[in-house]
Amino acid sequence: MDYIPSFIESGVKCLKIEGRMKSSQYVAIVTKIYKKYIKLALSNEPYVVDKEDRKMLMQVFNRGMSSSGHLSDTPNKNLVFKDKPSNMGLFLGSVQNYNKNKGLITVKLKEPIKIGDTISLEKETGSYTVSELMENKKNITNTKIGQIVTIGRMKGNISCNDKIYKMSSKELSTLAKESYKQENRQIPLNCQITIKKEEPISIRITPANSNSALYKDLNLYYELDEKPVEAKNKPLEKETVIHQISKTASTPYQFKKITVSMDSHIFIPKLSILNELRRNALDLVETYAIEHCSRKLPASQKVATKNSSYSIKDSIIADMRSYVKKEIALGSLPSPKISVLLNNLQPDFNYLELTDKIDNIYIPLKFFTSRKYTEILKTLSSRFETYIYMPTIVKGNYKNLFYANAESSVKNYDIKGFVISNICNIRLLNELFTDLDKYFKLVTNYTFNVFNQETVLALKNLGISRFTLSPELDKETLQDLCNYSYLEKEMMVYGRIPLLTMNYCLLGETDKCYPECKARCQTKNSYYLRDRLNMDFPIMPDNIQTVTTLFNSKITSICPCDFPINSARIDILEEDISSINHIVETVKSGKRLEGKDYTNGNLNRNI
Repeated sequence: MDYIPSFIESGVKCLKIEGRMKSSQYVAIVTKIYKKYIKLALSNEPYVVDKEDRKMLMQVFNRGMSSSGHLSDTPNKNLVFKDKPSNMGLFLGSVQNYNKNKGLITVKLKEPIKIGDTISLEKETGSYTVSELMENKKNITNTKIGQIVTIGRMKGNISCNDKIYKMSSKELSTLAKESYKQENRQIPLNCQITIKKEEPISIRITPANSNSALYKDLNLYYELDEKPVEAKNKPLEKETVIHQISKTASTPYQFKKITVSMDSHIFIPKLSILNELRRNALDLVETYAIEHCSRKLPASQKVATKNSSYSIKDSIIADMRSYVKKEIALGSLPSPKISVLLNNLQPDFNYLELTDKIDNIYIPLKFFTSRKYTEILKTLSSRFETYIYMPTIVKGNYKNLFYANAESSVKNYDIKGFVISNICNIRLLNELFTDLDKYFKLVTNYTFNVFNQETVLALKNLGISRFTLSPELDKETLQDLCNYSYLEKEMMVYGRIPLLTMNYCLLGETDKCYPECKARCQTKNSYYLRDRLNMDFPIMPDNIQTVTTLFNSKITSICPCDFPINSARIDILEEDISSINHIVETVKSGKRLEGKDYTNGNLNRNI
């Protein structure tokens, strides 16, 4: 909330509130409070956040803290809350006394509490609804901060000094319900009901608002097989018809005008017939809306490259005519080339011992910025086609290092190309090198998430020469992508797949480096996150811009002979020279490594 004026000033037009797995109470309260402070920021009044509003937000959902994320210029050491992944509620106090036989808890309140609120205790997984509240053995309904009270009917794993949290407020829930029970936006419609003797009952629906682009041409007719008959006793009245047809509260629609044309002295056996008429007709209206609600990319829309622009639609059509999908027989292509990504360079390794069966070497950008690695880089670039591997995230530090070192690195180490990890890398490269795709090969990393041929065609138009297949794809989708000959294809056949790239250092516990940090990232130690199943997930810190990569606990190993690919990529993280050579030999022979430490990724899963 403190940053809303800055958001508005910077040009932000929309705030997204994450509501996944949240309650309607959460959505109502958060929306209400943020709307209040957006209006305040747009007014001439002083922008001051009420502490009660902040507490209200913490009550509906919080994970033990509230931080400014990455918005501040100073290191944020409160970015990650490690104690609990779910809602913490508000700290209510600690158990002063617990009568196990009677289920009575005594606590000095840090927050007020009422009958109907819910609380949780430190060693319990569930929550309790407060149904009995006492002070000096007298029942009470309301409390205040600092009051010593007894909460009744509490059973479970409870001990003195256990922390108690107020998980929800009945009063806040009521406030939330009051705010959203009136917010039922409905699309206005008109309808004509026709009820004639011995004729099917029918309804015609038209829009009540001509300004609605989606419904402006709506003219829907629907009829039931049911036919009214002559009334013997109580005939059907127009008011009854209007009342039944008006029951649209549970739908996205509302009838503004209902016209009824009906014979006199007419009868239908049950009113549920009118309900059926309304329901079925509105279902058809919704179907109409879905069929007409589509967004199409204009054929004239252009995408700019460095030297030209092209029409997405025209380009795709042209390329699809030029490159007909053909099923490429396994074994019809030459043996795939071997590309090796060295996530880390080890000064004590003898890289002259690497097998000559490697074709391409990918080396992260950061190693080209330190003289410490000069001899290693010369050794590798003299033996293999060498590519600069661009980081997934490029912030100010990396951008500056790139400008300062890219040109000299290209000359000193005979760089053949770049592995680009996001589309902004193309712009960075174009700013330094003219005719980029003429002199360098550009390989897109797995982070481009190539899932279909349309993406491949777009990359082709951007000057890409080779793309990496997404490791998230299943076998069938991968094989389908491999059957298109638009670009050369590379597959990650060995290595720990990066699961997460985070703007946070797990070792320094902050999102920015700071002077008093112990710099554990610069030691030779290896670090892991261990999950509840005792699986170890390696982490790789990068102190250039305080970014950490989290890798899978298991090593992906895929048989390259199952796919018609041009090159097989091997990702090296912790392996020594001997292990690297063994892996290369295995992949080159068309096999995979087996055992409990290996996985074939998502090959057998449907996406």
